Amino acid sequence: MPSQSEIQENITARIVEGLQNGVIPWKKPWKNDPKCGSPANVVSRRNYSGINPILLDLAAQANGFTSRFWATYPQWQQLGGQVKKRPDNVKPGHWGTNIVFFRQVQKTKVSPAGEEKVESFGIMKFYTVFNLDQVEGEKLDHLRPSTETTAQFPDFSEAEKVIAATGAEIRFGGNRAVYTRPVGSFPNHSGGDFIRVPERVQFDSQHEFYATCFHELCHWSECRLGWEGSYALGELIAEMGACFLCAQTNIPSSDDLSNHTSYLAAWLKALQDDRKFIFKAAAQASKNSAFILKFSRTKEEVPELQEAEA
Repeated sequence: MPSQSEIQENITARIVEGLQNGVIPWKKPWKNDPKCGSPANVVSRRNYSGINPILLDLAAQANGFTSRFWATYPQWQQLGGQVKKRPDNVKPGHWGTNIVFFRQVQKTKVSPAGEEKVESFGIMKFYTVFNLDQVEGEKLDHLRPSTETTAQFPDFSEAEKVIAATGAEIRFGGNRAVYTRPVGSFPNHSGGDFIRVPERVQFDSQHEFYATCFHELCHWSECRLGWEGSYALGELIAEMGACFLCAQTNIPSSDDLSNHTSYLAAWLKALQDDRKFIFKAAAQASKNSAFILKFSRTKEEVPELQEAEA
């Protein structure tokens, strides 16, 4: 069984390789089909969170998977499916996708003076899942994405609902998007605490407008969740969180990679220097997006934070 550090190094290496090859794992192709979108477990129908959506998106992009549904080998069998035989061009052990299960464990330690102290620490372990595209079985056909090629257009009503429900003050105009943080402690602040976004007509496409609003809402959520960190980490969290929110509201990810390009070198260096960097970013991005969604959705509809930073 791999150690905790080996799991972290393995995952970080997979993401670094993707970024070096020009693949942004939290930005994925979009299709207007409810059976595509945010990676979800086919049994629980809960969206994966933390680092796992990134790992699953990397695998989906590398293999051309279109379905949002994933499950373990036994789960597919229980549903009447059968995972396809590993193709000859796929190395042994690489047909499935390794993701992470994380849980907190408590252990009681006794000091030399006889005092008991309960310490909490996280334990990670890999488990392997397969995409529906890798599974055969007619009983699963109702879960497969449509193969129709008719033109489909995004419905922005859900994104509008999510944004409005937060109650965040958004001022439109100007030529840059920015969140102005409150002065002093939150909520007893003075001044600030508003988002500025260019007018809708200034964007090349509607989905870039919504992606920008979600990016700034992720910054807006930072002080409300008590997050403090570096500027580069904050930008990575906001970019990932915006992509998570776009997927949740069926908005195609923006084609504009300028934010990614400007920070890519810093992100790669941070990933290579600190194997926990991507875990911290993914965990916080999940928290930010869940916080934003809770204003407009029931508890059951908000992605479960089943993975945390390691």
